[in-house]
Amino acid sequence: MEDGREAGAAVALTPTQASTEAAVLKEAMVEEVLARLGRGETVLAVARQFDIDPKTVRAWRARGRYVPRLRTPRRHRLDPWTEWLRARAPEVDYNAAVLYRELVQDGYTGSAMQVGRLVRPLRVAARGGPEATVRFETPPGQQAQVDFGQRKVWIGEGYVAAHLFVCTLGYSRRTYTYGFPHERLSAYLAGHEQAFQHFDGVPLQVVLDNPKTAVLHHGRDAVVWHPTYADFASYYGFRAWACAPHRPETKGKVESGVKYVKRNALAGKRFRSWAHLNDWLLEWATTIADVRVHGTTHAVPLVRFAEEQLVPLGARPPYRIERIRHRIVPKDALVAIDGSRYSVPVRCVGETVAIRELADGYEILAQDVVVARHRKLGRHQVAMEPAHYEGLFRVGARAALPPAPPRWDPGYPLAADVEVRDLATYAAFVEATS
Repeated sequence: MEDGREAGAAVALTPTQASTEAAVLKEAMVEEVLARLGRGETVLAVARQFDIDPKTVRAWRARGRYVPRLRTPRRHRLDPWTEWLRARAPEVDYNAAVLYRELVQDGYTGSAMQVGRLVRPLRVAARGGPEATVRFETPPGQQAQVDFGQRKVWIGEGYVAAHLFVCTLGYSRRTYTYGFPHERLSAYLAGHEQAFQHFDGVPLQVVLDNPKTAVLHHGRDAVVWHPTYADFASYYGFRAWACAPHRPETKGKVESGVKYVKRNALAGKRFRSWAHLNDWLLEWATTIADVRVHGTTHAVPLVRFAEEQLVPLGARPPYRIERIRHRIVPKDALVAIDGSRYSVPVRCVGETVAIRELADGYEILAQDVVVARHRKLGRHQVAMEPAHYEGLFRVGARAALPPAPPRWDPGYPLAADVEVRDLATYAAFVEATS
């Protein structure tokens, strides 16, 4: 044959071609049935010849022509939110879990899988295929991985960079995260310490990247640690382990954790303050991240955490950075530290106080007694403890009565109580002497 195919060979049709061909055959059949009926053949005879139901033949005769069947569009539970989803998806970086959570809050009763099916082509069109990661497993209590991730967020009216400290336990995959305005050593130590307090224990090993705040030099044979970080690790009893340079996959769990925080906890969010941001991160970690089914372990992190074997913190006090500064307390009882101001009791006004820096805050001492404790703030903020100003303002208090006048002042001869006389007495005295 001219087209190179053998006579009688089957030709594969695409679904669209097959559907079109079936419609053409059906239309031709209807026209033939109507023609035979027009020539006087009975309904039953035509039905037997074409092997179709007589009721169908009568229906075609009633219509008098071929009418294609109109398919009713299938209704979907997501239909009321389709336009919203297309607008919202880019704001949350096409994260189907976040979109599903927000839809449920708005009354959606369908499944998360339906949301994922709708969002997937939007995500692929926006950024391409999925990314691969490398992971390795550790036994309970063996390891935690820590890292900073940066994401810009709306805090008040400002679009600022939040430096997100993330600590992920290697076995259970429980995560702790906290937002800082910077990544200085104080923030790094505070993040560790807060994570240990959150988990109420310390792992045997902490894996970290090579931040300049903790690692001074990573050579082929040895790692030179920052002395303060080395002392911090010794204080809490964990062994620090730095990844090889340019090998982030060796801490893949926290790498995934940082992405999870950015895409799930912060997607489409806005905050009133840094405190509001961190309150939400804690709420998110305990009510969402801890209780989901983890994609790798296929277990709930909080349930798996029961098998972790962390070293208990006990009554260990917070780690102290031995950096003492001194300040004279001004009249407003607000002491300036690193660009922000922190309150002390008003009785300390005019005194010189010592400031002792901790991993996540400050202790202020007057005469070697701690009079105030504060968490560290970002620059140009004020921390005021109402109890520090107790007694300074007495709303609605009556003015104190003046003291009794002195009675024995030798320079005031009429110091004794003056007798109160009627004015008529004075008038009579004036008349008698005139």
